[in-house]
Amino acid sequence: MPDQERIKEFQKQIEGIINEVKRIIVGQEKIIEEVVTAILSNGHVLLEGVPGLGKTLLVKSLSQALDLKFSLLFFLLGKRSFWLFC
Repeated sequence: MPDQERIKEFQKQIEGIINEVKRIIVGQEKIIEEVVTAILSNGHVLLEGVPGLGKTLLVKSLSQALDLKFSLLFFLLGKRSFWLFC
């Protein structure tokens, strides 16, 4: 398969993943695209925000769309709480 076709196929797959997550996480297109970009570049993401913004749901939805295992760790450090998604 020529490179152009492979690139277009890859682009379609990524758009499909993003669209699948957008059906669950509404109105957060930019953060969804940024998290997917970080995953594809083997990077890390720090999601910060007050409770109820959908951070856990975003990560869980992405893991399902990418057929990955979802794990969640919660821990306290001093008076701050942290969530670690694996």
